[in-house]
Amino acid sequence: MKRKVNPSNNRVFLVNTNRMRPVVAPIALDYLGTCLRDGGYEVALIDLALDQDRPASVEEHLRGPEPLAVGVTVRNTDDCYLGSRDFFLPEIRRVVDAIKERTNAPVVLGGCGFSIMPAAVLDYCGCDLGIRGDGEVAFLQLLDALRNNNSYMSVPGLVCRVDGRWHINPPADMAMERFKPQRRDLVDNVRYLVEGGMGNIETKRGCNRKCIYCADPVTKGRVVRVRNPQGVVDEIEALLARGVDVFHTCDSEFNLPPVHASAVCEEIASRNLGRKVRWYAYMSPKPFTAQFASLLKRAGCVGINFGVDSGSDAMLRRLARDFTPQDILDTARICRDYEIASMFDLLLGGPGENRETVAETVDLMRRAGPDRVGAAVGIRLYPGTPLARAVESEGSLEQNPHLHGEVSDNPAFLKPVFYLSEKLGPDAVRFIGDLIGDDERFFTASEEATQENYNYNENQVLVEAIRAGYRGAYWDILRRLAQDCSGG
Repeated sequence: MKRKVNPSNNRVFLVNTNRMRPVVAPIALDYLGTCLRDGGYEVALIDLALDQDRPASVEEHLRGPEPLAVGVTVRNTDDCYLGSRDFFLPEIRRVVDAIKERTNAPVVLGGCGFSIMPAAVLDYCGCDLGIRGDGEVAFLQLLDALRNNNSYMSVPGLVCRVDGRWHINPPADMAMERFKPQRRDLVDNVRYLVEGGMGNIETKRGCNRKCIYCADPVTKGRVVRVRNPQGVVDEIEALLARGVDVFHTCDSEFNLPPVHASAVCEEIASRNLGRKVRWYAYMSPKPFTAQFASLLKRAGCVGINFGVDSGSDAMLRRLARDFTPQDILDTARICRDYEIASMFDLLLGGPGENRETVAETVDLMRRAGPDRVGAAVGIRLYPGTPLARAVESEGSLEQNPHLHGEVSDNPAFLKPVFYLSEKLGPDAVRFIGDLIGDDERFFTASEEATQENYNYNENQVLVEAIRAGYRGAYWDILRRLAQDCSGG
């Protein structure tokens, strides 16, 4: 039976709905929990990634006194792969329904996946309230308003239904100077290391790049906001004290801006942590210098995932990337020189892509010689991106020959829709597979459980490798697993 809400209490539940395997620590909830506790709230985490029995877990947590609110994170709406198009929101909607059966408290959605298409996600999940963008300050303001029976209509990033229509406030990108020291004690980060292979940390938010397909500027803001390097490394030491010694940065591009990235590395090295931790990062191929690579090495960085997208100069320009094929070659060489493992991620099939540009890309990857290459085929469309706007301006989605997925009755591209240039022909995936051949450096988004599959959603090969003791970025675990299995 539902109970009457008591707005004077200070109990808040945060729910992690991300069930992908291997498990990924919900860093956003860890950060949010610190801010809410510092604001005077009692915070409890319902972590459905670690609790196998979802309905029972929700019911057990909500047996106590009525909470003031329940925050539910939507990290991903789907797995972002054309071959599988695994849509996560039906499962999240079931979690929301289970929560609503147990409490009258407001259910507030948030997270990166939510922030891309907030109204559509709320509609689908049957909710009336959400926060898009940074949640630390905004959710705290919402809770204060609820507790004091005040209006919350001016809360930044608020999305709510008013008289049957959506009221959407612009998000307020939080100045990272307000980012207090993080204890990282809400989430069981040690268990995530054991079951997920690594921890995580964030050194900045926002992305000012202009890539035509990327949702990061939509979800994290278009202005890069950096954290104090001392605070970042304090957090690394807090994780290390708990035994978490392998982690991945969650920044869009760790090396942008380069001055801040160097300052973080200098701080890690100055505390002699470079020999105690191993870490990975997402980075841009430019700027990337030998001097910076040397600093990364001293700071304990062992692997980098570069979003290179293409090896064709024409395609790089169409995707609005600001580097060249020569930059890609130079970056690969520098990584080899400093013995930093490298992964080059490709996005094949964008506007204007044809068989010649794909062949150029595969050839450049072979010449560059990174440790691994991820060959994703098809580009997921996200509302608010230049690619999505261009597609919408072309008229009927149903008649667009480049689109694959749910093109009918699918507001804001909520269900997965992918762009795949028709110039690649009807057998694009097979053509690309034939080009790659048996080159073991290439990963593809296979639905089979192989060491060449870098769709990390329900990847049993990775799950078993981590259970056996492998740690690190998933591409690097698969790389080392293949080497070990071959005796290399």
